[in-house]
Amino acid sequence: MRPLRLDMVGFAAFREPTTVDFTDADFFALIGPTGSGKSTVLDAICFALYGTVPRWNDRRAIANALAPSTAEARVRLVFESAGVRYAATRVVRRDGKGRVSTTHAGLELLPRGFDLAKLDSGLDVGDLGDPLAGTPAEMDAAVLDAVGLPFEQFTSCVVLPQGQFAEFLHAKPAVRQQILVNLLGLSVYERVREQATTLAAESEAHLAVTDGQLAALADAEASAADAAARLNDLVRLAADIDRAVPALDKARQGADQTRTALTALDAELSRLMAVTAPADATDVAAAAAAARAAQVAAAARVLAAEEQEEKLRDELANAGDATELRRLLDAHAEQAQLTETAAQIEETVAAARSEHEKSAAALAAATAVAERADTALQAAEADVEHARTADRAATLRPHLVAGQPCPVCEQVVVKVPRQPSAPLLTAANAAHERARAASRSAASDVAARDRAVRELDRALAGVEAQRTQMSTRLANIAARLAGAPGPQALRDELATIAKLQRGVEDATAAVRSARDVARRTSAEARRAEESIHGAWRSFDAMRDGVAPFGPPATNRDDLADAWQALTTWAAREAADRRSRRADTEQAARRSTTAVEEAEQAIVALFAALDLDAAAGADHVRAATVAVEQARAVHARHVERHQQAIALTEARGGHERDARVARALALHLRANNFERWLLAEALDTLVDGASRILRELSAGQYDLGHDKGEFYVVDHHDAALRRPVRTLSGGETFQASLALALALAEQLADLSTGAASLDSIVLDEGFGTLDATTLDAVAATLENLAARGDRTVGVVTHVAALADRIPVRFEIRKDARTASVTRLG
Repeated sequence: MRPLRLDMVGFAAFREPTTVDFTDADFFALIGPTGSGKSTVLDAICFALYGTVPRWNDRRAIANALAPSTAEARVRLVFESAGVRYAATRVVRRDGKGRVSTTHAGLELLPRGFDLAKLDSGLDVGDLGDPLAGTPAEMDAAVLDAVGLPFEQFTSCVVLPQGQFAEFLHAKPAVRQQILVNLLGLSVYERVREQATTLAAESEAHLAVTDGQLAALADAEASAADAAARLNDLVRLAADIDRAVPALDKARQGADQTRTALTALDAELSRLMAVTAPADATDVAAAAAAARAAQVAAAARVLAAEEQEEKLRDELANAGDATELRRLLDAHAEQAQLTETAAQIEETVAAARSEHEKSAAALAAATAVAERADTALQAAEADVEHARTADRAATLRPHLVAGQPCPVCEQVVVKVPRQPSAPLLTAANAAHERARAASRSAASDVAARDRAVRELDRALAGVEAQRTQMSTRLANIAARLAGAPGPQALRDELATIAKLQRGVEDATAAVRSARDVARRTSAEARRAEESIHGAWRSFDAMRDGVAPFGPPATNRDDLADAWQALTTWAAREAADRRSRRADTEQAARRSTTAVEEAEQAIVALFAALDLDAAAGADHVRAATVAVEQARAVHARHVERHQQAIALTEARGGHERDARVARALALHLRANNFERWLLAEALDTLVDGASRILRELSAGQYDLGHDKGEFYVVDHHDAALRRPVRTLSGGETFQASLALALALAEQLADLSTGAASLDSIVLDEGFGTLDATTLDAVAATLENLAARGDRTVGVVTHVAALADRIPVRFEIRKDARTASVTRLG
């Protein structure tokens, strides 16, 4: 298997679409920092082919294929095997509930000359060639046919897991033996031995069971002969019963007929003797007639009462409307009351007008007094102003000096005037205060009288409004009572109507009473009719019971007469049947004796063969059942005899199987056959590895083994034998690589198909090797690649080693995704 192209999207660290083109990369390296995703490229190759990855350690852990927080991962590997190109594709999805499953798995055979550049359009699943598989189950078989290796051998021959490269070289013999058993599939012989042991135990168990079954069937042949004789006797019994049963059936039929006739006579007698007339038949008829007469009389009384009520209601309807009459009578009373109230209102209006006139005159007088007080106040104010001017001049006189200028007019004072004895302003102010007090008193009096006049105006207006309203109401009532009768006439009419209403009420009560009586009489009549109907039903039921015997016709108008005719006829018919019963009873006894004799003859036939036959049983069926049971017993004994023959033959087969299985289990014991196989496999493995190691080490080393321990023969040191643990790091790598290649070739020979070992990829850490050892390892890889028989790939982050490899795929990873860049 040689990889040509790997496409990934959403797989592990490769979130974005990524392509690794291995075309013409016979010797390549996957380089990059630790954790960048180098090993993930190899995981994708394994996953595309087998649906799992070695380091997952679980074929069901496909959720590891999804990049973080992605819902889908797609991987496609284009590879070449035995000159044919294939495309393996797998798609993994996470559904809405978080479950991860493989939604597509397919292997296609690419047409010859297929251009891989057509795959640059993406990872969409499409028709690339002829489909070889379309489901995960189909993929397992199809990949095995194409590659020639199952998953476990593929990861041991083509992709060598990291950290396990030199494990086989340094392992202890017991561990190495177990590794060979697992890798070479030698455990199948242990399973064959276990299955042979199980088969031997099962065969021996079958042999023991068969012997027990044969012991239980020792009497089968004799029992079959006895069952055949018994069957013949019962067949003859069945024939005898077939001849005897018709006579028994005829006797039984005669006995049944006589018993039926006797039973019929007894039933007829019982029914005829039960015909008796009820003691109250006459009373029931009389009560029904009386109830019908009472019902008719009550109905007449109801009709009379209803007619009287209807008459009084008509008179009441024609007597007038009592409500309207009461309204007119109320209007007369209201008119009298309003007339009296109107007179009182007129008196109130006159008194209000008189009071209003008096208040108006008083207001006019007060107004005149107030006007005179205002005039006096104005005069007093003028006197005050004049006195104030005079007093200001008097206040300056003490400051005047004769011959000096006046401080007011700046004129030279010739003579100083005489100072007055008392100021004029004081007297003027006193007069002014008296005038103001008089004015205020007059104004207050005018305001009080004005309020009194306004109050009287409002009172007069209210009284006049009442008079107007009262006049309107009196006019309306007068219009309403125009042409109406007087109060007494109205009272007389209302008394007549009241009398008629009482009469109607009394008539209604009489109707209700008559109807109650009619209902009671109707109920009594119904009960009486039900009684008479019940009596006739009893009669009809009695007559129907003897109707098959032909009773006489019935007079439906007279119940007592009907009963008399029926009872007389029934007594006559019963006497006739009593006379016939004695003969019928004697015939029944004779037929019963005949049945008993026929039954005894058949019982004797059954007893002759030690069989029970109860009297009255279905003897033909009993004989048939006995024959069938005997036939079934005979068949079982015959079957037991045949089973004994078959078991005898099967016993020989179980005995042979147990002997062969025990011998095979003995030969395949682990200390015999498997030890020999492991020794042969180890010899072949060491021969192949020695040949490869000699080539890788330029003829310096051969590889050998002694009692399960590996050693090398150093031809540069006189063919010295020394343990492999004395090899340097580079020499250890060469020896481990030689063992890995030899083991891969041997696994290919043991695989189920033609394995195509065109590639080997070493996922091994080289960071711990010194410069010299690293140089030796690089030289070894270069020699291996130079052989040209397979593609060689390494996974490393050591720059010194990567620089010596012609094609390098650099893997880098950022916070989101990993990427691949081809260098060289």
